[in-house]
Amino acid sequence: MKRMGMIFRAKANKALDRAEDPRETLDYSYQKQLELLQKVRRGVADVATSRKRLELQLNQLNGQSTRLEDQGKKALALGREDLAREALTRRASLQQQVSDLQQQHETLQSEETKLTLAAQRLQAKVDAFRTRKETIKATYTAAQAQTRIGEAFSGISEEMGDVGMAIQRAEDKTAQLQARAGAIDELLASGALDDPTGASKDDLTAELDRISGNADVEFELERMKAELAGGSSSGRQAIEGGGTGTQQGEQEQRQESPKFDKQ
Repeated sequence: MKRMGMIFRAKANKALDRAEDPRETLDYSYQKQLELLQKVRRGVADVATSRKRLELQLNQLNGQSTRLEDQGKKALALGREDLAREALTRRASLQQQVSDLQQQHETLQSEETKLTLAAQRLQAKVDAFRTRKETIKATYTAAQAQTRIGEAFSGISEEMGDVGMAIQRAEDKTAQLQARAGAIDELLASGALDDPTGASKDDLTAELDRISGNADVEFELERMKAELAGGSSSGRQAIEGGGTGTQQGEQEQRQESPKFDKQ
């Protein structure tokens, strides 16, 4: 159970550490300090209010004490010593109350002074904390942005890692398809695979077709040369043969024509 509890606390601490944002923690601390400062200010206001109430009571008691003293003097002037004694007795009781209220007033005034100084010191600390908080937040934000930029450039961030893996998979698939296409072309060229369309031939068939085509061309060229050569010889023979026959005919005609002697 102790081990399970330790593991659970370790896991929870790690999860909280990942979820914690220092900027949010600083803002929360600053908010708490503002709330504390507000409470101190309310305390100062409450003490000042109590002090002011005591001052009003003191003024009221001092006024009553003054009236009783005047009444005692008047009663003594009229010969009413009993009334003067009663007035002085009441005045003495009021003076005791005034003394107690003065002590309470001094205590409240001292507390008010202490709370005022504490509020001032707390205000200074809150202002200093706010300045430091904003500086830390700006530094943290800059460092976080710089870290993200560095991770993006180096390719070790989660987003860029996914992009890099996608690019790697695309390159692998492209290379695999290219290799497969090259292998199929080699198999078709070697005749290991038959092309149902008849569009591709192996190297031997292509070479034989090329040689056969060249032989047909040469044969056709020789035949055309022979025809051209044979046509030229027959024409010359016909021309030469026609000229010789004409001359022989003229000679035979001259020989067969009758000769008439002149008488």
